[in-house]
Amino acid sequence: MKICIVSDSHDRAQHLSAAVADAKAQGAEAVIHCGDIIGGNTLRASLKLGLPMHVVHGNNLGDPVAIGRLACNSDDLLHYHGHDAGITLGGRRIFITHYPHLGRGMACTGDYDVVCCGHSHEALITQEPNILGGKTWLVNPGTVAGIAGAPATWILGDLDSLSFELCRTPT
Repeated sequence: MKICIVSDSHDRAQHLSAAVADAKAQGAEAVIHCGDIIGGNTLRASLKLGLPMHVVHGNNLGDPVAIGRLACNSDDLLHYHGHDAGITLGGRRIFITHYPHLGRGMACTGDYDVVCCGHSHEALITQEPNILGGKTWLVNPGTVAGIAGAPATWILGDLDSLSFELCRTPT
């Protein structure tokens, strides 16, 4: 199963939907958004593409009520988890948070196959040693919208092979 991992769209719906459309064209079946969406309207164009989205909020909370309403009326496409989430996709255990320091801590537990985070606007794909003696993938897609001079990036993940590719947001 392939997934699209994004973060820090900061109300730039066009950037987000372009990344989701690109990921869908490459076979993605779901989207993980690691926070800083800002408003519900940021998600509307992406939801029209028909991929289920798992979303957490970040430090730029914006309008969580509008996002919650959108989730309730999304025919189960939008899953708004709040601060963080532990989900299973493609048989893999995934933890989603906005904050890299929390992501790293959760990766170290060994409870998850993949931990996704955002916030820093700096993309990262690495493996963290965990307390079970293995390694856990820690991925940060950077900012899908290219905020504050950072490149506009997202990650295409393959959960079958546990491989991750950094992609540029189409503009």
